[in-house]
Amino acid sequence: MKADAHIVPVKVYLGTFIGLVVLLVATTGIAYLNLGIWNTVIALVIAITKALLVILFFMHAYYDKGLTRVVFSVGIIWLTILIVLSSADVFTRSWTPVPRSWAPDIALHQNQK
Repeated sequence: MKADAHIVPVKVYLGTFIGLVVLLVATTGIAYLNLGIWNTVIALVIAITKALLVILFFMHAYYDKGLTRVVFSVGIIWLTILIVLSSADVFTRSWTPVPRSWAPDIALHQNQK
């Protein structure tokens, strides 16, 4: 163990834990509300906030310097690249034809009566 290791007070861990529990309750509460497309947006914002709390305080990224911050930054940049490229693939698929439904045509069955 390094001689200059940072000792985190228990108060910080408890605050982080309480924050994570509050965000968990918020995530569950949002799941029961019908906010349309905003459900996904709010859930993702809460998830990113929870991930940042875990990374910053439980993984000690808040207190580390140098190479640790570089590794976390490169990880975030790589995740951003993957999301952008995946989104570009999804959003450029509008030219693909939409297949017909497998459901039977109701109009055909109504005419047979």
